[in-house]
Amino acid sequence: MKDAHKPALLLRILLVFTLLANRAPVAHLPILRFSFLPNLPNNNNNNNDSIDNNIIISLYNKVDQTKPAAEILGSNLPLPPMSKARVYADVNVLRPKEYWDYESLTVQWGDQDDYEVVRKVGRGKYSEVFEGINVNSNERCIIKILKPVKKKKIKREIKILQNLCGGPNVVKLLDIVRDQHSKTPSLIFEYVNSTDFKVLYPTLTDYDIRYYVYELLKALDYCHSQGIMHRDVKPHNVMIDHELRKLRLIDWGLAEFYHPGKEYNVRVASRYFKGPELLVDLQDYDYSLDMWSLGCMFAGMIFRKEPFFYGHDNHDQLVKIAKGCCPKQTHM
Repeated sequence: MKDAHKPALLLRILLVFTLLANRAPVAHLPILRFSFLPNLPNNNNNNNDSIDNNIIISLYNKVDQTKPAAEILGSNLPLPPMSKARVYADVNVLRPKEYWDYESLTVQWGDQDDYEVVRKVGRGKYSEVFEGINVNSNERCIIKILKPVKKKKIKREIKILQNLCGGPNVVKLLDIVRDQHSKTPSLIFEYVNSTDFKVLYPTLTDYDIRYYVYELLKALDYCHSQGIMHRDVKPHNVMIDHELRKLRLIDWGLAEFYHPGKEYNVRVASRYFKGPELLVDLQDYDYSLDMWSLGCMFAGMIFRKEPFFYGHDNHDQLVKIAKGCCPKQTHM
């Protein structure tokens, strides 16, 4: 009969697949030793458990034959070495503090009277977004009015957008203004005549999908090369003007500078696009977080399934990912 799926086993196999996909260096192995999950039995009396262990060991051996497979099931290993991104790891280490120290940023405010709101086009947790117009040039723009948040979060977004200005397919920050009375800040961006992804994606050809994913990869590679993680890649944050074949990666409010070994907030990204490290509260993540999110987007576009991994909460999201990665096991 069909064996019931064990959540702990699914999570273990999921993380082995993470290693197989080279999303983390093998040197990072100990931190993926599943110490946060119940240990599997060490004896072979239970046939099902024995089979489960063998599945995990078999998968792990494909990653590194030089280490004993039992390591992945161990719980008394020494503390892991510092995690470090395999690419662009030292960008911010080698640059002056002024590049990444957003808390010291002095904002140069523009004139709010230069812009008028035309219509509301969206809203999020931290902002409301409007189509606007520059009254001096008569050009359309996007006005992002920020909701009350900590000043350092606003400064972080501004500093990152300034650092990325001119990068391929990164939305361009045009101005920063604030209301004279309420002091509410607004960010002024270039306008993109985007089509709702729920309408656009089903119409895309194979070539279209490859083209736009490549354009998105350009944006991500650039921001990573500048030492910045986006941390919220999803269809809502990828504006596509299909007529002009123009793509822009927007909403850098959760973006952060990458520093090797630093522990980051795991409450970033949207659930359906969260990498496994976020779902298991692994804080020393890196740029690969964005690549997982892009992979979820890519899969959704190809298979016409949005979202591709649909979990009801973080735990269920992990289970959905594991089921998507692993074929069902049937025991007689």
